[in-house]
Amino acid sequence: MQKLYRIGQIVPSSNTTMETEIPAMLLARQQIRPERFTFHSSRMRMKKVVKEELAAMDAESDRCAIELSDARVDVLGYACLVAIMAMGHGYHRVSQQRLGQRTQENGAPAPVITSAGALVDALKVIGAERIVVVAPYMQPLTDLVVDYIRNEGHTVVDSRALQIPDNLEVGRHDAQRLPGIVSQLDYANADAIVLSACVQMPSLPVIAKVEAMTRKPVITAAVATTYAMLKALDLEPVVPGAGALLSGAY
Repeated sequence: MQKLYRIGQIVPSSNTTMETEIPAMLLARQQIRPERFTFHSSRMRMKKVVKEELAAMDAESDRCAIELSDARVDVLGYACLVAIMAMGHGYHRVSQQRLGQRTQENGAPAPVITSAGALVDALKVIGAERIVVVAPYMQPLTDLVVDYIRNEGHTVVDSRALQIPDNLEVGRHDAQRLPGIVSQLDYANADAIVLSACVQMPSLPVIAKVEAMTRKPVITAAVATTYAMLKALDLEPVVPGAGALLSGAY
């Protein structure tokens, strides 16, 4: 009998990408592995990617964790990287513990993944000390993300802020532009490319292309979150076409 797993996501109200890319990866996995998945979301209000809205949005995450645990999800992902990183160094650990506690109090304990924690953990998994980062945010928030990653022990050798303040517009950014953006970065001495340090900026269609172009492993917030979810479920973290992290090598 095929095992069914319920995947829960806490998403910003204006996010359209994590409910596209994570199902796409796990449904692709269904072609090569027996496990099956269903997908469930709860939303926190956020329209503009600015620090004030991010903090107000994060305060809603407890409600979302409780709602998703009502559905008895098997794993719960907090699908907003910058909201976590904007709350200060190491906040992903605080958030994961608190939201996990909410699911326990609700009688339906589930492991909690944050996309922020998943990204920095993924860099350790692939042994990437020196990285380049592409982010859609305005420069101040991109600087904050870069600083958060550096505080976790990685060297950011180059980065690019795409300066898109509206979260809906981030979701509409053409992924096919990303290889050209990466080509302008100084990645020669990097160990890996963070192609999208954001769960809302689409990137899945071009991961293989950028890996071929740079000859570097490419990870994204969505890929890292998928890897962390599969590990939390004690499933083999393998997805075809999703880059080095999900190739089965790790």
